[in-house]
Amino acid sequence: MDTINDNRQSPDFAGQVNRMFDRVAGRYDALNSVMTAGLHHRWRERAAAQTRLGPGDSALDICCGTGDLALELAKLVTPDGHVVGCDFSEPMLDLAREKAAERSAGGLRFEWADALELPYDGERFDAVTVGFGVRNLADLDRGLREMARVLKPGGRAVILEITQPTRYSYLPESVRSFPSPRGLAEKMDDAGFKDIRYTVLAGGIIAIHSAARG
Repeated sequence: MDTINDNRQSPDFAGQVNRMFDRVAGRYDALNSVMTAGLHHRWRERAAAQTRLGPGDSALDICCGTGDLALELAKLVTPDGHVVGCDFSEPMLDLAREKAAERSAGGLRFEWADALELPYDGERFDAVTVGFGVRNLADLDRGLREMARVLKPGGRAVILEITQPTRYSYLPESVRSFPSPRGLAEKMDDAGFKDIRYTVLAGGIIAIHSAARG
């Protein structure tokens, strides 16, 4: 699915990413299932659990795509909590809204937002997540700072992402240019997170990072 020229200094990089996801939205879920042998659902469940959310809490899922991780979070915060899923691809958001309606998911809404300039007040959410999205940010450091900004003190951040395996020669450009699990942990530390931990799964191709706001 990585069909863009991964030049993050290009002024149109974000536009390229946006157009790519608009283009693949209709087959995004099918592609994910084929590429991960269906395991992406289990990884999202595991990432959601690391938020430590409970009934009545609030969460923001950034780069929410078609809504699978946001739906997992909604299960944890019911009946009185709420989850916001945000993305900058309207076709993805449309699919997420349809999926939520089909499952009668309450306390959940999907809306357009730029991950590098989130339209939410500081210290608003108990947890912030990103599933398979941070590697496509034009400015990773800025995106991490925005995650920290909207978290309540002590709130949890969880990032689920493809990472750099040591035993494969071919990697999509967006993965090859993305930090290693240790490198991402260091960037999270720079952004103001503490108690940073990560787990590497699936033979080294997937990592889940979790941290608290400092």
